[in-house]
Amino acid sequence: MNGNERGDRRTLLLISGFLFASLAPALAASEADFKLAYAAAESAEKEAGQLRNQWTTTETALAAAKKAAASGDFEGATASAKEAEALAKASIFQATSEKERWKDMEIR
Repeated sequence: MNGNERGDRRTLLLISGFLFASLAPALAASEADFKLAYAAAESAEKEAGQLRNQWTTTETALAAAKKAAASGDFEGATASAKEAEALAKASIFQATSEKERWKDMEIR
């Protein structure tokens, strides 16, 4: 296994971990829980934007979180906000890791 394959596997595991953690059910999430989760997601998405690597799936999850909160479903809203945060963090990881990884590619 070469270095690129190991890096690809680590990237996949990290992204999978972010997504898995975000999908864990929120137990009796309150409006305050939603607000904290949404603020964290917005912050991560802002950082991804500064790296010019925002994913459309993150925006979709943020919109779903707002919609669920507006209807009073704070458990669903919190889960969507945590999913959005995980996606934003994965996009940040992608941007920062690929910033240097291109140098590892073999030019033929």
